[in-house]
Amino acid sequence: MNISKSEQRALHALAQGGAILIERDERRKIIEANCVNREGWRLAGFSVGLFRKMKRRGFIASRGGGPYRITMHGLASVRAQLDNK
Repeated sequence: MNISKSEQRALHALAQGGAILIERDERRKIIEANCVNREGWRLAGFSVGLFRKMKRRGFIASRGGGPYRITMHGLASVRAQLDNK
């Protein structure tokens, strides 16, 4: 499966315990999406478009109204790396 560099970067952060936090406006439309790693640092270059692409492909999901996290399909799709640098 072809996964872009930005998707790989986000999936690695999520696989190590990160989450995607979204902000909505008063009409419940997504206006901002932030990918944060387990230490709380934001991932640069993460956008609403990338969030929608990853959600459409089934790499991320939200359960019980919580933050978006990686799915089993996302874990299987991410390439293994020695470290995330």
